[in-house]
Amino acid sequence: MKSDIVEAFAQMAKEKKIDRDILESVIKDSFRKMMEKKYGIDSNFEVIVNMEKGNIEIFLYKTVVEEIDDPVTEIDIATAKEKSGEEFDVGDDYVEEIPIEDFGRRLVLNLKQNLNQKIREIEKEVTFNIYKEVVGDIIVGEVYQIKPNSILLIHNSNEVIFPRSEQIQKERYKKGDTIRAIVTSVEKRPSGPPLIIVSRADKQFLYKLFELEIPEIYDGIIEIKSISREPGERAKIAVYSNDDRIDAVGACVGMKGIRIHSIVRELSNENIDVVNYTEDNALYIARALSPAKLQDIYLDIENKVAKIYADEDQVSLIIGKSGQNIKLASKLTGFEIDVIREGEEEEDTEEESEEEAETAKEEKAEIQEEEITEDSEKAKKGKTRKKRVKKTEDIEEVTEDTEKEDETEKDKEVKTRKKRVKKTEDIKEVTKDTEKEDETEKDKKVKTRKKRVKKTEDIDEVTKDTEKEDETEKDKKVKTRKKRAKKTEEIKDVSEDEEKEDETVKNKKGKTKKEKEEVVEEMKEK
Repeated sequence: MKSDIVEAFAQMAKEKKIDRDILESVIKDSFRKMMEKKYGIDSNFEVIVNMEKGNIEIFLYKTVVEEIDDPVTEIDIATAKEKSGEEFDVGDDYVEEIPIEDFGRRLVLNLKQNLNQKIREIEKEVTFNIYKEVVGDIIVGEVYQIKPNSILLIHNSNEVIFPRSEQIQKERYKKGDTIRAIVTSVEKRPSGPPLIIVSRADKQFLYKLFELEIPEIYDGIIEIKSISREPGERAKIAVYSNDDRIDAVGACVGMKGIRIHSIVRELSNENIDVVNYTEDNALYIARALSPAKLQDIYLDIENKVAKIYADEDQVSLIIGKSGQNIKLASKLTGFEIDVIREGEEEEDTEEESEEEAETAKEEKAEIQEEEITEDSEKAKKGKTRKKRVKKTEDIEEVTEDTEKEDETEKDKEVKTRKKRVKKTEDIKEVTKDTEKEDETEKDKKVKTRKKRVKKTEDIDEVTKDTEKEDETEKDKKVKTRKKRAKKTEEIKDVSEDEEKEDETVKNKKGKTKKEKEEVVEEMKEK
């Protein structure tokens, strides 16, 4: 029975990939608990498990005494001699081997339950540790069950959860299909096996596919600096070569696109743009937005904002289908990208110039109003001063002081007016400069239009020449057709003449036949 227990658990340990030493300690702990239940906590015993031979030995230790106070730890001389057949003295140790059959059915069932429970806990811990080491790696699982919000996969006899949010929307799965996915997280649960979650929509999955397909990335010669991805639709990946002799993009794409095509097929024909990484942010953004062509880029590095100036025909390429290109480029570079068209920029400058002109007019009106109010105040002050002079000399002194204060105030006001006038002059100069720039831009546009008109005139001349050539060719074809028609008519006339001649010959032959017949009939009558 002992060997059967050990063999059964050893077989289970092999299936569950549990270490033999761990299994041995589990069996020992289970038997210790069983001994404590039967003989108490104070009992002195030893459990020996031999996994190689499949033996379990349990020894109970007692001390030999004359009178027994504690039957669990003590034994008298007579019973010790009766059980073992040996002579004992008081104070000697008595060792008794206890067979498993003595424990009874109930304790053996409890032992079995404890062993199964501990093995399940060990199994959970082992699976958790295995998949914890595999987080970030690709595994291959088989579809076991399809649920509305997730798919259950089987990998090495373990259940793996493949949530709907981590799936590529285009893909459809059936029971029995094999799926490659990356392990994103492993969590312990209070009951049941650990929760293992895999994904095909994660950026790390694309990284690992590149690492598997491209040996230069695995060896560290080429580094993947950044990835942005819309699963199943489009992805952008920035690569950098640590070796100047190796082209990073060329190594990732491969000869005739062999390397990247295998990754694209694995991701259900997801479009992948491979970009060369650079520390120059403007160039990096321009590469990320390819194939669109940009005119200028303004960078705000503190706020991570990039303003892009481009032609109207390039805006659709920059934004991409449902805004994918600009979203992925902003995620890849880490900059918030704003697109500004040429027309919008001109409108902004015109609005700014108009606003500046309006502000200048308002400032002039304010200055005029202030001058009017100052003149009225001066007139009032003059009248009051005359009245005060008539009254007393003391009042004259006061008026002198007030005049001095007024002069200082006037000087201050004059200075402020001069400053305002200077500002208005500066604004006028700025508006003039903007008008000149607008005129130069208009001249450039007029020149480009003239060039286009010249091109269109040249094209018209070419088309006229081609039309003339076509007309001459048409005339030639008409003449040849007329010649052919004349020939056919002549042939028809000849054929009609021949037919007429044939008919005359036939008529002559008919007449000769009739004459011969008449001659024959006359001969017969004679």
